[in-house]
Amino acid sequence: MHTAMEKTISFNELRRIKDQLPSGSSQRIADELGINVQTVRNYFGGCNYSDSKSAGVHIEPGPDGGLVKLDDTIILDVAKRILEEQKA
Repeated sequence: MHTAMEKTISFNELRRIKDQLPSGSSQRIADELGINVQTVRNYFGGCNYSDSKSAGVHIEPGPDGGLVKLDDTIILDVAKRILEEQKA
């Protein structure tokens, strides 16, 4: 079971992770977590909230694209797992 964990990373690091994901990963993450795919996209820096919920992402201006405080790392954790599967 996943426990919500806060994490702060740079916006550019979050985008680097997103950009390394294979095509279709946002949908895969959404399906696995039972959430709207636009919520996943918003988590990685999108800003379309018409059909999705807030992804618990708070961006503060600063170096390296600014800082991103994530209320919950589960989407990031699944994305990192997909990247690890790609390497294997």
